[in-house]
Amino acid sequence: MGNSGSLNTQVIHQLGPGLRSKMAIQTKQLKFVNWQVDREYQGSDFMAAVTLGNPDILVGSGILVAHYLQSITPCLALGGELVYHRRPGEESTVMSLAGKYTLNNWVATVTLGQVGMHATYYHKASDQLQVGVKFEASTRMQDTSVSFGYHLDLPKVNLLFKGSVDSNWIMGDMWNRLNF
Repeated sequence: MGNSGSLNTQVIHQLGPGLRSKMAIQTKQLKFVNWQVDREYQGSDFMAAVTLGNPDILVGSGILVAHYLQSITPCLALGGELVYHRRPGEESTVMSLAGKYTLNNWVATVTLGQVGMHATYYHKASDQLQVGVKFEASTRMQDTSVSFGYHLDLPKVNLLFKGSVDSNWIMGDMWNRLNF
């Protein structure tokens, strides 16, 4: 909870083998700003997920997102994403193709679609250090951005550092003192 009365919360529940549910809520003072519900199923060689965002049955608005990734090889998975958005007087559907390449200590992903490109790279450099980079290009907004993040775990001194910086010089950081 922030000083202004805003709240960001997330609940994740493992419903069964391979089946996970997630709910995220964001409020600003006493109003719901965003909320979404996710369901994800992880099979032996595929992953399928559905997300419902900000549904309002009375107004007839909301966002529905469906993802599917199929393993082609032990390292390569290919799939797609379908986004359906509806609000009064407006309705749209956007399709994207997705790919994911995974090795022992790194993962690279790319999503290409009608509205742009999204690419990520995650690298586990050691047991203590993880880094990641995200690139986004939007044809609709005619904008690109790059973000860099890190996760540094120092178990000998019970400290955890996380941070990020993007191409607009927006920075974020967090550190925790871990007490066991």
